[in-house]
Amino acid sequence: MSTDEVNGLCEQLVRAVTVMMDPSSTQRYRLEALKFCEEFKEKCPICVPCGLKLAEKTQTPIVRHFGLQILEHVVKFRWNNMSRLEKVFLKNNVMGLISSGTQNILEEESHIKDVLSRIVVEMIKREWPQHWPDMLKELDTLSKQGETQTELVMFILLRLAEDVVTFQTLPPQRRRDIQQTLTQNMEKIFSFLLNTLQQNVNKYRRMKTDASQEPKAQANCRVGVAALNTLAGYIDWVTMNHITAENCKLLEMLCLLLNEPELQVGAAECLLIAVSRKGRLEDRKPLMILFGDVAMHYILSAAQTADGGGLVEKHYVFLKRLCQVLCALGSQLCALLGNDYDVETPPNLGKYLESFLAFTTHPSQFLRSSTQITWGALFRHEILSRDPLLLGMIPKYLRASMTNLVKIGFPSKTDSASCEYSQFDFDSDEDFNAFFNSFRAQQGEVIRMACRLDPKTGFQMAGEWLKYQLSTPVDTGPMNSRTGEGLCSIFSPSFVQWDAMTFFSESVINQMFRTLDKEEIPVNDGIELLQIVLNFNTKDPLILSCVLTNVSALFPFVSYRPEYLPQVLSKLFSSVTFEIIEESKAPRTRAVRNVRRHACSSIIKMCRDYPQLVLPNFDMLYNHVKQLLSNELLLTQMEKCALMEALVLISNQFKDYKRQKVFLEELMSPVANLWLSEEMQRVLSDADAFIAYVGADNKICEPGLEDANGLNRSRISFCVYTILGVVKRARWPTDLEEAKAGGFVVGYTPSGNPIFRNPCTEHVLKLLDNLLALIRTHNTLYTPEVLAKLGDNFSKALDMLEVEKNAILGLPQPLLELYDSPVYKTVLERMQGFFCTLYENCFHILGKAGSSMQQDFYTVEDLATQLLNSAFINLNSIPDYRLRPMLRVFVKPLVLFCPPEHYEALVSPILGPLFTYLHMRLSQKWQVINQRSLLCGEEETADENPESQEMLEEQLVRLLTREVMDLITVCCVSKKGAEHNSTTNTTTTTNSSTTADGEDEEMVCTEVAPSAMPELTDLGKCLMKHEDVCTALLITAFTSLAWKDTLSCQRTTTQLCWPLLKQVLSGTLLSDAVTWFFTSVLKGLQMHGQHDGCMAALVHLAFQIYEALRPRYLEVRAVMEQIPEIQKESLDQFDCKLLNPTLQKINDKRRKDHFKRLIAGCIGKPLGEQFRKEVHIKNLPSLFKKTKPLLECDVLENEDGCLSTIFEP
Repeated sequence: MSTDEVNGLCEQLVRAVTVMMDPSSTQRYRLEALKFCEEFKEKCPICVPCGLKLAEKTQTPIVRHFGLQILEHVVKFRWNNMSRLEKVFLKNNVMGLISSGTQNILEEESHIKDVLSRIVVEMIKREWPQHWPDMLKELDTLSKQGETQTELVMFILLRLAEDVVTFQTLPPQRRRDIQQTLTQNMEKIFSFLLNTLQQNVNKYRRMKTDASQEPKAQANCRVGVAALNTLAGYIDWVTMNHITAENCKLLEMLCLLLNEPELQVGAAECLLIAVSRKGRLEDRKPLMILFGDVAMHYILSAAQTADGGGLVEKHYVFLKRLCQVLCALGSQLCALLGNDYDVETPPNLGKYLESFLAFTTHPSQFLRSSTQITWGALFRHEILSRDPLLLGMIPKYLRASMTNLVKIGFPSKTDSASCEYSQFDFDSDEDFNAFFNSFRAQQGEVIRMACRLDPKTGFQMAGEWLKYQLSTPVDTGPMNSRTGEGLCSIFSPSFVQWDAMTFFSESVINQMFRTLDKEEIPVNDGIELLQIVLNFNTKDPLILSCVLTNVSALFPFVSYRPEYLPQVLSKLFSSVTFEIIEESKAPRTRAVRNVRRHACSSIIKMCRDYPQLVLPNFDMLYNHVKQLLSNELLLTQMEKCALMEALVLISNQFKDYKRQKVFLEELMSPVANLWLSEEMQRVLSDADAFIAYVGADNKICEPGLEDANGLNRSRISFCVYTILGVVKRARWPTDLEEAKAGGFVVGYTPSGNPIFRNPCTEHVLKLLDNLLALIRTHNTLYTPEVLAKLGDNFSKALDMLEVEKNAILGLPQPLLELYDSPVYKTVLERMQGFFCTLYENCFHILGKAGSSMQQDFYTVEDLATQLLNSAFINLNSIPDYRLRPMLRVFVKPLVLFCPPEHYEALVSPILGPLFTYLHMRLSQKWQVINQRSLLCGEEETADENPESQEMLEEQLVRLLTREVMDLITVCCVSKKGAEHNSTTNTTTTTNSSTTADGEDEEMVCTEVAPSAMPELTDLGKCLMKHEDVCTALLITAFTSLAWKDTLSCQRTTTQLCWPLLKQVLSGTLLSDAVTWFFTSVLKGLQMHGQHDGCMAALVHLAFQIYEALRPRYLEVRAVMEQIPEIQKESLDQFDCKLLNPTLQKINDKRRKDHFKRLIAGCIGKPLGEQFRKEVHIKNLPSLFKKTKPLLECDVLENEDGCLSTIFEP
């Protein structure tokens, strides 16, 4: 290697790097230059001298960075093949670069510092401590040369801690060696870090006021920042005694630095990590020093200073950190106080609470929300909740909540001080809205906790606020509702106040009734408030909705004064028929519909929760409802049904079978007459007649004209809604003696359980034939020949509503549209809404029928055949978005409530063909999706058009898959098993698409014993007896493992596959079936192996299958041998232990780990890792235990075959 050769190559490399980084270069030149550079790094034998030459200070920063990248590449990929002298040469030169090869600390580029520290860390990971014992001394020596070198040393120490402890990017043995050596030397390292910080901060403080010394001051400041960042990397995991050493010197320094503008964010970060430490309570006790006078003074003065100069981003970030510090302090106090560690309530608790309250009343909505969890913990704490100081804070906290509940601070607006802060924290109004809704729910929880401690204060404040709102004139603000002049929009000042007050009073009043004894309830005050609310009238739908909530919240007072019930009913009934303009023909807005629905649900809630209170007024209620129902156009069908539901709920209190049956017959007679009429039978049984009757064959009529078929649609809806309401609400008494006395009990099961009869059964069953006819007709509508008969303008009448599409795609609804727009904007949307609601409600009736009518429903003659000929015909034509609700609201409850004696006659004949069909349907759909992603690349489709039809279809297939797998799981697997499983932490991530840390997950999951898995239910065993159903279940479960839905895969793996397979293991399986089962799991690993939770569950399942089947079927061994990169000797060793009964009792964990290493070749990797070049770090001789002689040969292979130190001092 000559100097000329190095210089020549370096010139070429400089040109190549220049071409790559020059924006004006063509793509072809850039690619050629990149190829040349990459080939040089991979193949050139003189990389080190070239890299060192390019890294010289005389080169440009880009070239220097590339030179250092070459050196990093050499260390990462060639180190194991270098001779000892080459390693020493490279290491000495790199340390030389740190010593004298970089620019001054203020001039040097940060990416140069970063790559230089990375090279040193890569060498440390390979050689320290065994072959480089003096590494820490060398770093110490370098740091004495000046600020430039000290900063680089800080970067090295931080990077080392991140790689070894945080990211764990090296083999386990090397990680253990380095971490244990770091721990042994931690006292020196911590002392070094603290001294560096202290010295540089002191110098910085001395020099920053002297303008001539500014560069030096800035250099010291840089080192101080670096030292704080490095400390942050260590504080999280070192033993607590290092943090609390020398009477908490570190914490004291950090508190002092909170008032140093350039260093305060780093100091707050370190303080936060220290105060958030978990671990033994005894070790955390010294942290209470932060409640002392000095520390509290520094924290509070820093907060006041940062908040004093208005909104500056840097100061705001610091405030957030400080707020988190105070929250963490509160958590530590709650953990330590009352746990026998001699921790007493701190004398400064009052000062702490005042400062914490200051964050709760800060204009920033984010800061306000950050404090809620800690307030909750304080109010819940056994000792603190009795402390006079905390009790004294409750009125202040509630007062602050009254302000915080007001929804203001949208980033697009300027109507409050919060808006400015929201612009930093939220991307859009929708983002803020989602945050605020969860923040409000959190506040509600904390308000209830506070009111548990002081219910009367909360009630008094709620009463004052309610009276104030009722007497204040309405301010609609600049953004009027589009519905009419003088009405509020959701952003109007009056509405946001009403909305907040309503939430507050509801939270407070509910809690008061739960907390106080009956005699302590302030009945007179409550009734006074109720009277004021009942006398308040408004034509504003948004405010009226709030008024109704207040009526509901105050209603429990009526149980003390029943004479006020008629007034409450009158108020609610007047709201059921609410219109902004009487007799208006304009379509109702969502706000108006919401008020009417709100009133209906308030009546239902009242009848559900206080039926005994309402019962004496039943006749009045019934007459009022009959009067409203007599006018066909006054109420929507849903509103009519809601009122009828309320009546049914009260009728349950008759507790007399005959009387209730007579009442239900009278109530349902209009429906029965209409539903069983000849015309309706004809319409419901024939698709053409049905389309004509509901008007889906017409051209859309002019907006001004009456929708001629609207009345027909509403009649069908009314019948279906009523049947559903009755089936859902009619019940026998919960008390067995009352049920017997009322004539509801007709016998007992063999096990001694009573058999009840429902008073609605007779009336509902006579309507069943037509209901099934309607479902059959509805299913027929989706066939191509019937779809062709829809009118031109109604060709999309059976499509999804936009609202449904947005929900599936996760797109937020524009805020204003929710209230101001009509419910259905066009006649087409109205038709779509009709079909969608009708379809779901029909299946809701069938789903509820089992639990409502029990044996009377399940013994209907030929029920299985009737259902198969109605609900399950033309499934091929039914779109995914309609099939999903059918499975969820009908099939699942039908199966769950079915008595075991009807499994054979009803459930098996339905589920067998259904599961076979669903598997075929889903397989085809996933095949299409996989082909599509192969052809055009899934990512491109998603990026170009997030709302594309393809994406919607794919998401629907995913949701349908989950629905199907959930149905199979519910049918076949006992909840007991699943719960037992989750308590052993084996399905930690089953109900969430996010997964925990990979290694922990894997460790937990591989320790699951097969006995802890879910067991089959009686229904599951019954289904598995039928060969066709058994085959459909097994094929669906195991095929689904390779479908592109992680959540479904994980649930199926942990809950379903093994119980199903275990059921057939006792018989003889075909060799092809054995191969297919095992291969399916490995395919699942190939698809989902990149997700830790899925990977752990699939590895465990594969291990179970291999262990169970290998002794009987050699075919699974043949599958194993086809796995890429499998080591045959290791497989032989595993098999030998498995097949030899005497050796089999090895530690379960070790056997599973061995198995996981065997199948590693088929475990899928994330895209980012699939083409990454492997980094191999060799293990060094173990420091802490003697290695077995057999393992030494590969560990100790260095050139000389000896253990000499490579890097001698």
